[in-house]
Amino acid sequence: MNKQLRVSLAALAVTVALAGCGGNSGTTSPTTGSLPTSATAPAPGVSTTPAAGVELKTAASTAGQIVVDKDGRSVYFFTKDIKDSGKSACKDACAAAWPAVTTTSTAPAADGVSGTIGTITTADGSKQITINGMPVYYYAKDKQAGDILGQGVNNVWYLVSPAGEMIKSAVGGY
Repeated sequence: MNKQLRVSLAALAVTVALAGCGGNSGTTSPTTGSLPTSATAPAPGVSTTPAAGVELKTAASTAGQIVVDKDGRSVYFFTKDIKDSGKSACKDACAAAWPAVTTTSTAPAADGVSGTIGTITTADGSKQITINGMPVYYYAKDKQAGDILGQGVNNVWYLVSPAGEMIKSAVGGY
């Protein structure tokens, strides 16, 4: 298989995966050109270095203060999840585009997050972190710390505030 065909097939696979991640027919995701691609520097006096063992922390972004993992990767809620259900609604192709934020801890530690931190067991037996009873996820297109490209995708994926609420405000004017 030549390189161009492999690249085309990979692009098709990503498109199919995103289509399986919610949204109604006719719903389009915002263009990435209008979304910010990274969080801003922290406010003076705010540490972005987590304490030992911390798995979640907060960071400043153009969407306001958000929850990130210990490496600064943004985490998201999926509106199709049901609070306190103990399970994720994101499966198969959706889970490939929106991987679960997992832990090995029975009590994940968070710095600056006032929402209630917990876990649910995934289909493969991993522990997915929850905030206020809702599972949290990464976005596969967020390639580095501070990226927030998943904000508002298909009107079902939203950043998480330190209080454990969905940040639904438009970011970057889309």
